[in-house]
Amino acid sequence: MGPNRLQLRRVGSGRGRCQTGDCGGVLRCTGYGQPPNTLAEYALRQFNNLDFFDISLVDGFNVPMDFSPTSNGCTRGIRCTADINGQCPAQLRAPGGCNNPCTVFKTDQYCCNSGSCGPTDYSRFFKNRCPDAYSYPKDDKTSTFTCPSGTNYKVVFCP
Repeated sequence: MGPNRLQLRRVGSGRGRCQTGDCGGVLRCTGYGQPPNTLAEYALRQFNNLDFFDISLVDGFNVPMDFSPTSNGCTRGIRCTADINGQCPAQLRAPGGCNNPCTVFKTDQYCCNSGSCGPTDYSRFFKNRCPDAYSYPKDDKTSTFTCPSGTNYKVVFCP
């Protein structure tokens, strides 16, 4: 498989390891996968009867993604299909993906633990390649999208 594909080795029924996004060796993940991983995030039937959705690179990037509404007159989909793994800065490189700087450096500047942080050169690397995706934790204004509740969605990995 190429560098933009998840690599899975079966070890037994219901168990296996992924090069990126691994969930402690179980195939039915009930928690968070190990970074780097591209995330599709959504909250349905929220404030003002809206669905909120985004693609997040806050945990890094491993596979390209398309997250699009398919009904309800909502047409604004989002994509992150850039060659982030191939262009990843050396300090953020990981097998099969590109880490977010918080994962690597663990400082408030990159993790936003104090509540006050802004974009960095590393977050701009992600944002320049995937303008619709979250690039750091406070990147709400350009990265959260809405549709009326009841909308159907399609999430495609490696479009």
